Amino acid sequence: MRQALCVTSRLIFAACSLLLAAAPAPCATQTAQVSANFIKPLTLAWVQDMDLGSIVLAPGTWSGAKVAITRGGVFSCAATQLTCTGATKAATYNVQGSNQQVIRITAPDVTLVNQNDPTKTLLLTVDNPGSVMLTNSGFPGVNFSLGGSITLSSTTAAGVYTGTFNVTVDYQ
Repeated sequence: MRQALCVTSRLIFAACSLLLAAAPAPCATQTAQVSANFIKPLTLAWVQDMDLGSIVLAPGTWSGAKVAITRGGVFSCAATQLTCTGATKAATYNVQGSNQQVIRITAPDVTLVNQNDPTKTLLLTVDNPGSVMLTNSGFPGVNFSLGGSITLSSTTAAGVYTGTFNVTVDYQ
């Protein structure tokens, strides 16, 4: 009987050892905060077109005369080669989105095409603010302006030159 008790004890010890080996190790727990920042989609709206007025070219041979308007609406015209008249204005847009977000503005240079002769073009070099900060959410949004400059010469063809801004806004 003693031998049977010894074998039984060994079996119980072996079974207990297996249970201890199969038991999971003590686990560790950590917590982390979860957050999500929901941002309104951007909307971009046209407010006003750019107008550089009427420009009269002086006679003779010359080049490099610049006509420009800043984003703030300050107009300049080369006085010796050009005579500029008419109301001028910078282009203006409105952007709406989420408050305190920085908005990146992309507006490449514009090719202006002579409406009398489409083979004649001028390049409007765009004066772009690059970015604006939204100071509110949604309406009324923030207005921003685009200025630009063109360079003329005595060989610039007469006519009305028009082009279109390709403005894109996105969150920075």
